[in-house]
Amino acid sequence: MPSYSLRILLVEDHPFQLLATQCLLRSFGFERLTPAENAEQAIRLMTLAEAPFDIILCDQCLPDLPGIELIEIASRRRFITGAILLSGLPEAELYTLQTQALERGLPLLGYLSKPLNKDELAGLTHLFHAS
Repeated sequence: MPSYSLRILLVEDHPFQLLATQCLLRSFGFERLTPAENAEQAIRLMTLAEAPFDIILCDQCLPDLPGIELIEIASRRRFITGAILLSGLPEAELYTLQTQALERGLPLLGYLSKPLNKDELAGLTHLFHAS
């Protein structure tokens, strides 16, 4: 299994989903993971980071801020290079969020439905490698 040097900030408020997603990403060779349980913690981690994160993998339904808003803050402050939304929302709502993100000039690479599965993640891994 190859190992990738991308720095990923994973923002997920449900502890089990946070752990499961970290395990799944590691199984694909992504080892440089920084977990955050909410937007406030994520912003603090990004502010303290020595360099921008390559990817923010972010839940849309965070308790303190919608994921798309966190992505916008992170992008405007140059804390991230790219972003992927995670959500249990219906596909149509996720598509709308992706369209809004592109209209706002956000670096959203796509979205993944929850619960996350390997096949969907594998479908976006080429985007990780392309960054």
